[in-house]
Amino acid sequence: MATDESRNAVMSERMQLNLARVEELSRRMIAAMAARRPHDPGLDGPGPELLAASGMAVWADFFKNPQRLLEEQASWWGKSLQSYLNAQAAFAGSQPAEPVIVPPPDRRFSHPAWESHPWFSYLRQQYLINAETLQRSMDQIEGLPPREEHRLRYFTRAIIDMMAPVNFFATNPEALERARETEGESLVRGLENLVRDIENNNGDLLVTLSDPDAFEVGRNLGTTPGQVVFRNRILELIQISPTTEKVHKVPLVIFPPWINKFYILDLKPQNSLLRWIADQGFTLFVVSWKNPDESYADFGMEDYYREGYLEAFAAIKAITGEPKINAVGYCIAGTTLSLTLARMAKDRDASVKSVTFFTTLTDFEDQGEFTPFLSNDFVDGIEREAKASGCLSSKILARTFSYLRANDLIWQPAIRSYMLGEAPPAFDLLHWNGDGTNLPGRMAVEYLRGLCQDNSFATTGYELDGQVVRPSDIKIPLCAVACESDHIAAWTSSFAGFRRFGSKDKTFILSQSGHIAGIVNPPGKNKYGHYTNPAPMSPLSPEAWREGADFTPGSWWPRWGAWLAKQSGSMVPARHPGSHPDYPALAPAPGEYVKRQNA
Repeated sequence: MATDESRNAVMSERMQLNLARVEELSRRMIAAMAARRPHDPGLDGPGPELLAASGMAVWADFFKNPQRLLEEQASWWGKSLQSYLNAQAAFAGSQPAEPVIVPPPDRRFSHPAWESHPWFSYLRQQYLINAETLQRSMDQIEGLPPREEHRLRYFTRAIIDMMAPVNFFATNPEALERARETEGESLVRGLENLVRDIENNNGDLLVTLSDPDAFEVGRNLGTTPGQVVFRNRILELIQISPTTEKVHKVPLVIFPPWINKFYILDLKPQNSLLRWIADQGFTLFVVSWKNPDESYADFGMEDYYREGYLEAFAAIKAITGEPKINAVGYCIAGTTLSLTLARMAKDRDASVKSVTFFTTLTDFEDQGEFTPFLSNDFVDGIEREAKASGCLSSKILARTFSYLRANDLIWQPAIRSYMLGEAPPAFDLLHWNGDGTNLPGRMAVEYLRGLCQDNSFATTGYELDGQVVRPSDIKIPLCAVACESDHIAAWTSSFAGFRRFGSKDKTFILSQSGHIAGIVNPPGKNKYGHYTNPAPMSPLSPEAWREGADFTPGSWWPRWGAWLAKQSGSMVPARHPGSHPDYPALAPAPGEYVKRQNA
């Protein structure tokens, strides 16, 4: 009896402490949320008004075809009733619940209770029935313009993903089980995580994806040796220390996307593209972009062209004494590198010998999964924010990209953090993903309006520094690496843009996997292979090109390294950073700009 009393006393004391913590956390959450600005579709993704528009489109179509409404209703009722009867039988113990819809593989429903417990099995079945009905209703709508149809499909998928029973505490068996096992402690820890994220994001909710204390750039990320040898207001130019006694004569510079930080190419030694390139005997430079604030409000595309690309080229030529450079542009930096090369061609500037594009779009006719975010309502919101604050916050960009993979980057992390009370994992890739940069206000709007919405570079021409430029202006040797399952830069769109370049020497490589894993794919792991096709690209559709392509297991890095070596000349003694008197070492790699965090 005394033991029971002691146990009850301990439980009562723990409950009192937890209630006090909950009360304090609730006050903090209310205070933090009070600072949140009103919902803006252009900044926050699908709000109630856009989700309602999806529903209205369905009802409008049903009114045009009432027979379809009756058929869908009858099908839904029939399957729902059968699922209910099966669940009743399972509850009574007379037989296991037979699925009306065979559940597809889905790691969200990996807890055994979704299979073994009649109630949770019924919940999943009803969710699948609802999802199937809604998806089929969307697929049958006729007469919508392609852009509206794409948006409708996107918002339908968003609703289906959002309403999954795993996303709610009362219908998530793992969360309920964890709360019982920890006597509610998991819920208190989850509330602490929730309040932390709201406070850190000025009243908005952005899930912390990785342990913020597990990594530090320069300590266990971005550790390839080198020196900052040039700096201006938008970039630091890092010269990587050579690892071979001799190097190719023509230097190489990599321009990473300025919406992220360059160390994605240098997460750790075993998968560092920067280290691998140095090991192949190339003089390597990499740009680290400045993380802009509101003082960069008027910094536009022409400023990136002059101060980003041209000044970097000039510094590299001076440091190495070489008249020509090979260049790499990754993602958005590849797009603007294309503009730069076309503009340089107008001036007959032959400083760049060859270029490689990683997951780069130059033709935005097919906007793929970004279609919902490139409509006027969204871009109008971006423009309002850019004008009001002077820059486009990295948190807005992170939220937009997260919506494209909501289950992996929103709902599942939220479940682990808020329902299960778990600390964010120590995952270097997710740490990098959360370490984004702002965009200057003017440049963000110019990019979205002129390149993405108007698709002017690929069609009528894009005006840069007083000249109208097109892909056909570029005639130097080119290589492009696209990724088969890239959700940011679809490989078919990358292929379409690459065909427009004026060069007769073009090599296209299609890597397996996505936007990051398809690029950061070192030799030796043999995780992802790649496709190549020596046939001329011009007459081929992307599908025809891949159908006729040869598949090679393993990384594309050695194939590209051999191509790059042909563009890089003979071997000369290795060049060491900081040895040029006019370009001394300013700071050890990874430099200072990469360490600037957003407020």
